[in-house]
Amino acid sequence: MNVGKVDLNLLVYLDVLLRELNVTRAAEQLGITQPAMSNGLKRLREMFNDPLLIRSSEGMKPTERALDLQPKVRQILAETQHMLEPKQEFKAITSRRVFRIMVSDYAEATLIPTLIKHIRSEAPHIILDLLTPSDVSYQDMEQGRVDMAINRFDEIPQSFHQQLIWKDSFSCLINRNNPIVENFNLKTYLAAQHIWVSKTGMGVGFGVNPEKSGGLGWIDTALQRIGQKRKITIFTRHYQMPGLLAQNNDLVATLPSRVARMQAENPKLVILDPPFYIPPFELKMAWSPLLHPNAGHQWLRRLIVYTAERLKEELPPPPETYLPAALEDPDRQ
Repeated sequence: MNVGKVDLNLLVYLDVLLRELNVTRAAEQLGITQPAMSNGLKRLREMFNDPLLIRSSEGMKPTERALDLQPKVRQILAETQHMLEPKQEFKAITSRRVFRIMVSDYAEATLIPTLIKHIRSEAPHIILDLLTPSDVSYQDMEQGRVDMAINRFDEIPQSFHQQLIWKDSFSCLINRNNPIVENFNLKTYLAAQHIWVSKTGMGVGFGVNPEKSGGLGWIDTALQRIGQKRKITIFTRHYQMPGLLAQNNDLVATLPSRVARMQAENPKLVILDPPFYIPPFELKMAWSPLLHPNAGHQWLRRLIVYTAERLKEELPPPPETYLPAALEDPDRQ
């Protein structure tokens, strides 16, 4: 096919159709009539020699060809938009831009306070709108309505850019007077009552079922690998809570080590290595290709990386209350 004869508007149509999976909603988003969008879909099918969208009992479903095209079309449109935009400089010291960042509670507890100090120093007029995972969808990010997501991602759309911020392990917070402190092993760990804390996925969350360990996260998955299950008494989504709750002398909180070390000066608590192997996890930032070339966005990404590096340098060594290193990965030969 002669590229000169390709109507670029059709790629805009395809981008919206694959996002909405609905002809009527796609037409509404682009401000055109439904017949015009239907005609556009017909032309797209002819251009790619593929049905692209197929009707099913659950609505329109993309074909394999359409799924392959989606990130490529998004990238083409992002680069085209950047090419057509006038060159703009970003002056942090005078900017009054609003940055909307979705952060997990973990990231908010460990990264954001120091990031804000750096932002206030370099860009005192910048406004930050910090959103929770429940506030944001991947569609919001894809369309650039949210500047950044900082989270632990199990999966993420292929079109998104992403960068590792750091890796973290797990530690246990326990009341100093808890009897298991003097004999902390897998048996006493499993006999204890536990605090569960997590909320990392996108979209609205729902309650958990304490009878099912599946889907509860890294800690319980690690226990399942060795055929064990802990007794969870309290479920919370806020990383500020374990430090308070673990002060009860019959509760154990297993949580990321960076959060646990925030309690290193608390005289009521000790920090111990888990008595079984839990794989480390990655904290990442992700953003839409639409925002990738933006000068202000580039400044924000550089500042986040700088902040993470400074925090890694300032992280104190493990306190004396740590046990010897946790067990090695049982799958490692």
